[in-house]
Amino acid sequence: MKKLVIYTILSLCSTTLVQAQIANEAARKLQMAEFAISNLYVDKVDENKLVEEAIIKMLAQLDPHSAYSNADEVKKMNEPLEGNFEGIGVQFQMVEDTLLVIQPVSNGPSEKVGILAGDRIIAVNDTSIAGVKMSTEEIMARLRGPKSSKVQLTIVRRGVSSPLPFTVIRDKIPIYSLDASYMIQPKVGYIRVSRFAATTAEEFGQALSHLQKLGMEDLILDLQGNGGGYLNAAIDLANEFLQQKELIVYTEGRAARRSNFYAKGTGKFKKGRLIILVDEYSASASEILTGAIQDWDRGIVVGRRTFGKGLVQRPIDLPDGSMIRLTIARYYTPSGRCIQKPYDSTADIRLGQEGTDRTNREKYSQDLMDRFNRGEMMHADSIHFLDSLKCFTKKLQRTVYGGGGIMPDYFVPIDTTQYTDFHRDLVTKGVIFKTSMKYIEDHRKALQNTYKKFETFNNKFEVNQDVLSNLLSTAKKEKVTFSDVQYEKSLPLIKLQLKALIARDLWDMSEYFEIINTTNNSVQRALKLLNTDEYQQLLK
Repeated sequence: MKKLVIYTILSLCSTTLVQAQIANEAARKLQMAEFAISNLYVDKVDENKLVEEAIIKMLAQLDPHSAYSNADEVKKMNEPLEGNFEGIGVQFQMVEDTLLVIQPVSNGPSEKVGILAGDRIIAVNDTSIAGVKMSTEEIMARLRGPKSSKVQLTIVRRGVSSPLPFTVIRDKIPIYSLDASYMIQPKVGYIRVSRFAATTAEEFGQALSHLQKLGMEDLILDLQGNGGGYLNAAIDLANEFLQQKELIVYTEGRAARRSNFYAKGTGKFKKGRLIILVDEYSASASEILTGAIQDWDRGIVVGRRTFGKGLVQRPIDLPDGSMIRLTIARYYTPSGRCIQKPYDSTADIRLGQEGTDRTNREKYSQDLMDRFNRGEMMHADSIHFLDSLKCFTKKLQRTVYGGGGIMPDYFVPIDTTQYTDFHRDLVTKGVIFKTSMKYIEDHRKALQNTYKKFETFNNKFEVNQDVLSNLLSTAKKEKVTFSDVQYEKSLPLIKLQLKALIARDLWDMSEYFEIINTTNNSVQRALKLLNTDEYQQLLK
């Protein structure tokens, strides 16, 4: 008899547990069904597919975050969190069916052989990748490969008449989880973390030390859009701010005993003022860190209610490289708040909302849209918590609520003043990005000669009418419906995004966010809190 999925899962547990579970009637029933289908069914069946579908169906009966991933999905999922992959080391974008190098990774394989920003890769190992409508995944598969392996690239470079051949020796390429760090004001630092990965603590520590050398006394930590990642990374960052033996988070489940995680007291920023920025896409590890800071009254949380993902998944590796991520416990903040938003049949009751005919899983997946429709994104008083979910912070006994996500101390509504259907179409069809790339390609040397320093660029560069004319021409080519009213409404945002993208290409992501953040309401509100006595008023 072939191994069944239930046996595979159970074999990962102790021998005693395996024996006990195999004796279970449900396990025997599943085993007999699989055996009967694979051996007696009238037609030949794909047994692996049957088992895979059975796993998916079983997990679908549980919670929204217990999931199955095949071997390819596991590899793609792990790369951003592990902090590296093996390849040629370029940031690139597909522009009109051609791979355009935005930047080679500093000291990476491509930079070492002389590949430059603005180069176009047209062939990999004599296989054309330009103008053949090859998917991005296919191109990445050709560029990536084992460390020390060689790959032949053919490059088209502006100003050079014939294609250039390059031999690149692949290497480990870092994937950074820290998007930006800079001094946003004298004595105020800004750090943006995009995910919690294996290298996040090290990246954060380096950025923190650098900003402190520049005179940073207060910090704005931006977790907007950060969907989470490794628990240990969130714990390591919380340790930077909390005192020794202060509880960061605890986990508990039916079969998982309570586990407490405490700060070690070795952090480098335990005294300065701290503001954490969150929004409706901040989830999981972001919520763990934010909840710990809020519960210990260590800093101020600014933004909108977070996603509400507080379930602990245990990865269970299967023999073929696939994986089950099984929920085994829940996360709780130091005050005892459950981070996880409801997903079962009592969801509407617990949040004081009217029920609908949709299934629980559909309700869960539509939660953010429901929040928007209820006015939560615009008005803090549209968010209602039951008294039974009330908790209190550890030092100041401020009222906080569990039951789904972290509610900020200072609410910032979503900004829709410059967003239009026209702008949305420009973004989704890549018009703004293509316009910036075209401008950079045509003016790179002139820009580099004119703006030796970012500060000069930031103060003096303006998106002119020629750039905007090119944008409108590209928009027409991409069949974006033009609206004069919507264009004028979104024009300040369009110009800002173009300038930020040009800065990113000439420098890096920190410069991009330094420009974009000038109109980010949460960032600007954080600065106002630090520049007035509002910060102290909120921590009373």
